[in-house]
Parts: sequence; structure tokens; C-alpha cells
Amino acid sequence: MSAVVPPIDPEIAAAVDLDSLRIDLTHEFIKERRAAAAAFPTLDDLRGSGAFTIEEHVASTAEGTADVSLLVCRPAGAVGRLPVLYYLHGGGMVMGHARQNLDYVLQLAKEVSAAVVSVEYRLAPEHPHPAALEDCLTALTWVTANALDLGVDPERIVLLGLSGGGALAGGLSLRLRDRLDPRPLGQMLVCPMLDDRNNTPSAAQLAHLGGWNPATNAAAWNHVLGDRCGTPAVPSYAAPARAEDVSGLPPTYLEVGAVEMLRDEVVTFATRIWEAGGDAELHVFPGGFHGFDFFVPTANLSRDARAARLNWLRRTLATPR
Repeated sequence: MSAVVPPIDPEIAAAVDLDSLRIDLTHEFIKERRAAAAAFPTLDDLRGSGAFTIEEHVASTAEGTADVSLLVCRPAGAVGRLPVLYYLHGGGMVMGHARQNLDYVLQLAKEVSAAVVSVEYRLAPEHPHPAALEDCLTALTWVTANALDLGVDPERIVLLGLSGGGALAGGLSLRLRDRLDPRPLGQMLVCPMLDDRNNTPSAAQLAHLGGWNPATNAAAWNHVLGDRCGTPAVPSYAAPARAEDVSGLPPTYLEVGAVEMLRDEVVTFATRIWEAGGDAELHVFPGGFHGFDFFVPTANLSRDARAARLNWLRRTLATPR
């Protein structure tokens, strides 16, 4: 594989030094990053515009199931049962929290008149797979069971996962397909981690890129999977690319940058959905690295990516069940 790396979008490259984003997912680094991020944004920050009411809830569905904290956000003054963006934050499944990037998700929800549920799932390495996935399932089951009180429509739920949250959304979608209930209306996977094997051409091509690179990715998956990482013992609910059968999935939006190591696993997953007769919309943004639009949201490429997500959401939520 050639060591030549595709160019980063010039507007974004002028604003971000990728080498400064390089991270080493040691236990100490994870601890420090969690502590630094824990206080921001606050719920008062998120409520500041007055566009949404935000309530904290605790979900539990059965004895022996861990209680799961979640945020339920509704457009202020909204009436009736609203569609739901079921949001699973990024952070490689080792960092992050339910408020992370929630301001952006609320912007999306405002555009489509939807509620948002954001899940505080447990993180690795303290809580390896399947803890986070079980939390996501527990919270979703609770939301559907309490849909009337929450004022949401359980038939119009879109799973929305960013990065590590994309792995969880994809795994949850597979598990819901196999359980047959509840069935999401769609899933939006933005720069998702789908494959623990780290063996694609883009992983080799972009091995020395700053930010989320193959070493970072491998460290995150090892924290999540332990000794199973890279072996045949990894279940598809943990790493969706492992699924032998991807038929029966809900309409899927897949997005990745051309200059990120996850590129080829995302493209392959979209191709497999099409081959199985499914509905997938794939966007590979030229010049984009992992999470580029959150670093430079005003860049033209970032605006294009966010417009594509919004357009897909509008079409998907307009689809009758």
C-alpha cells in the first residue's frame, strides 16, 4: 500500500493541526481526558437558548439490569408525540458523556421537530463489552415503554451514533433486528467504528495520521473487547462489520471522511447492505478526517456534511411506517 495520503481539505487544514490531535489511549490519558471533559457543557448551557426542555431520567427494565441515566430533550412548547433521535455519543467507547456534542444534535432535532434521547452508557475499560450495548438496549426499551408519558412516538426512532457511538448504534440495530422489537425507523452512523480488526487499506494508508489513527483505534477496541479483540470470538453486536448477515437493517446513513482510517470499513459496510438488498446512503467527504466538522463547523465541507445528514433525516422521518 502506498504511503501517499489523500489531501486534507485546505480550509480545514488551515484551521487544525492534526498532529496536535494525536492521542494515546492509555488508562492515564483516558482518566485525564474524562476529567477535563466532565464539566462541559452543563445542562444549563444546553438549556440556555430555551429551544429545548431537558430532563434527567434513570432507566431500568428488569431485575439485574443496570440503571442507565439518560437525558430526554423536547422542543419547548411542542405538543403531541414526537419522533426521536436516539443519540449515542462518541469517544471510542472509552471517553465522552451524554452531553458531549449534544448541542449539535439538538440543532438537528430542532430542524426536524424531533425529541432527543441521549444515553449515559458505561465506558470501557472498566466496563467492557457488552456493558455499553446493554445500557443502550435498556434505555431504548425504557423509552418505548414510557413513550406516552415522554410524548414520543416509539414507531419513529432514529438511532444516531458518532464514532464509538456508531459502533453501539450499529450493534444495537443488529440486536434489535434479531429481537424483532422495537424496530428503529433508521440509523445514522457518522464516522462509525465498525471493525476491530484494523486491517483495511485505509488503515494502512493513514497509519501515521494524527488524530484517530490505527494505533488509537486498536487501543480503543482492546479496551472494549480485551483478549477477544481481533479474534473470531468477537460478536457482531460489538463490531458490526463482523455480522455475516446485514439484511433486514433499517434505512442506514453512513458517513466518513476520505482522510481517515475508518474510511474503507464504512464503505464496505454500505456495500454489504446494498448487496443484501438493504437501503443505505453513503457519503465519503473528500479531504475530511475523523470528526472534521466538529473541529471546524464553519468550513464549507463541514456545512456540506451537516446538510447531508439533515436531508437524510428529513426524508427518513417523512417515511410512513
